[in-house]
Amino acid sequence: MKPSSPLLFEGCGTALVTPMRGGDIDKTAFTALVTMQIEEGADALIVCGTTGESPTLTDREKHWLFSEAVRVSRASGRRIPVIAGTGSNNTTRAVELSRLAEACGCDGLLVVTPYYNKASECGLVRHYETVADAVNIPLIVYHVPSRTGCKMPLSVCRTLALHPRIVGIKDATGDLSFAAHVALECGDGLPLYAGCDDVIVPLLSVGGRGVISVVSNLIPALVSRLCRLWRDGKAAEAAREQLALLPLCDALFSDVNPIPVKYALSCLGLCADELRLPLTTAEPHTREKIRAAMTAYGLL
Repeated sequence: MKPSSPLLFEGCGTALVTPMRGGDIDKTAFTALVTMQIEEGADALIVCGTTGESPTLTDREKHWLFSEAVRVSRASGRRIPVIAGTGSNNTTRAVELSRLAEACGCDGLLVVTPYYNKASECGLVRHYETVADAVNIPLIVYHVPSRTGCKMPLSVCRTLALHPRIVGIKDATGDLSFAAHVALECGDGLPLYAGCDDVIVPLLSVGGRGVISVVSNLIPALVSRLCRLWRDGKAAEAAREQLALLPLCDALFSDVNPIPVKYALSCLGLCADELRLPLTTAEPHTREKIRAAMTAYGLL
């Protein structure tokens, strides 16, 4: 195993929504969201991931989103990494998107496990090694079996931890036993990032290095603070912050992501409540739950 992976980021990485208006990307809103994230303390930006409705975006749109996020980050006084969602169940397609992201200046990649056709252990290893070998920027594995139907075996994690450009795993299982075993088996060779906002502190407690967060679309400063409290050894305070966040997390995952978070952002005037099919806007009862949680957290 390589002794350790250079961290692409530590702390709060925001899985950005893609604002839309009238069927097109709302470019003004996207630029404003990126600027807000940087100014309010996010540690990384994840563009065109699940929360960004990546499956419905064209390559031309992805090119603009990658490039704009990089432009705004580089122009800011606080440059942070831009990580591009480039996963596919077609390895050649994942390579194409990853090369596009690299050409746009992105600092790293987030690559989901192959879905639908899935893969054997050998196929998973070859898929990730093929993508990582095709670029010169680092890659974080995205493990979300509830969406993909593809569960990452620990044996695959051990193998991927050996690759010099595979520098982390976003674990969105919510399964702390799995996360703990990844930490045990792979150590710093495959840094862990929480993929579920309700278990940030528990995952940090078994060696995680941060979170790729949905809720930080709304409150990047607070999610960054939570991670920083843990790093600074203030475990009890971090735990209190995590528990206070749970009702908002529950509300933002009361329907398919990013349906709730887009509605929440619209309540704050940050983007329109618009998604692309097959996603639709939140039902009235979901909206009530989201507004109640936002009000209780002091956002409304």
